[in-house]
Amino acid sequence: MSESSRKNKNIHMLWPTPILRKKFPQYEEVNESLVKLFCEHRIADKNSDIEAPIYSSTDDLLRQYDNSSLNQLFAFISQSVFEISSTMNSEIWKNSQSKKMNMEVVGVWFQIQNGHGYHETHTHGNCAWSGVYYVQVDDNEKRESNKALGAMNGVTRFYSHHMDVIGGGYMDSGNLYLQSTGFDSKPEEGVLCIFPAHLKHTAMPYIGLKDRIIVSFNVQVHGDQGDAVFDYDFY
Repeated sequence: MSESSRKNKNIHMLWPTPILRKKFPQYEEVNESLVKLFCEHRIADKNSDIEAPIYSSTDDLLRQYDNSSLNQLFAFISQSVFEISSTMNSEIWKNSQSKKMNMEVVGVWFQIQNGHGYHETHTHGNCAWSGVYYVQVDDNEKRESNKALGAMNGVTRFYSHHMDVIGGGYMDSGNLYLQSTGFDSKPEEGVLCIFPAHLKHTAMPYIGLKDRIIVSFNVQVHGDQGDAVFDYDFY
């Protein structure tokens, strides 16, 4: 959003797409434990190909493991989901009969990626918010020094909603702002990125000295008295 559009009261900037990025304060001690857990899990998986460029666990990690590091991480994730969800919904929640909002985790899994491994463009279903937490990856200087991939090495790229409608559309200097169609979340150890589950995104190819290890998750948010806010009627 330009400075002029923020100051012009005649212009309404509608339908924002929020993405939260923040660092987990306890990431160093937690990440070390998670790397050990995930590598052991992969080795124990009889269907795993250690040489494959990408490995994904099943999405029931919280049911498989009562692990203190996972629990610490998800306490942070829960607080962060409430942060972004309440920021976007606070005015609407005032009309709700519910006095408390609860987060329900509907899927948690990890991925290990290297050797040009990537995850094609996709969305997540059956949830309001999704997220990625970067457990292990090369630091930015090493990651971006890869001659083939450069700064795009291992980033999570998000695509704007209007990208689907501008292909072949009319373009001139009056709507050049529509050319801004992506946001790249740099993979940095300890960083959490939460985004609307319907937002298209991809994990770009990665090559590194360290494996790129992430935790992904899907969550729902429900009021303790249900999710209905407004009465429905015909006008």
